[in-house]
Amino acid sequence: MNIILISLALLSCRPAPRVVLSARQGNEVKVDVEIADSPAKRAQGLQYRRELREDQGMLFLFPFASVQTFWMKNTPLSLDLIFIGSDQKIVGIIHGAVPFSTATLSVSSPSQFVLEVKGGLSRRWGIGAGDPVRFENISVQGIKG
Repeated sequence: MNIILISLALLSCRPAPRVVLSARQGNEVKVDVEIADSPAKRAQGLQYRRELREDQGMLFLFPFASVQTFWMKNTPLSLDLIFIGSDQKIVGIIHGAVPFSTATLSVSSPSQFVLEVKGGLSRRWGIGAGDPVRFENISVQGIKG
């Protein structure tokens, strides 16, 4: 019984996954993220979510870099989609994606990671293409295709 309680306590102390974006102006933006690292989690994404804090998002992990395509079907929130290359630099951003739209959303450069945050935040934070990104408490090994 004690081993179970200790294990649960250790799991609850585990640091949350976080993405740190470094804007050209020198400020760092920290976003606590949920991880979408399997086909099922990536397909679900932030669909049906009605609330998202400004310091919260979802990080999509793909097994390799390619041109990633998204849509907003069943997503009531406007989102910014921040496309991140394998080198952990931003390759492009879609600002204020329209809720419930089935239009395909992508940028022309390959990306291995995509961070979704509340619409309008990347402009407010001064985040842009070329800015570096750091992952904290996130493993990018063994991502499922």
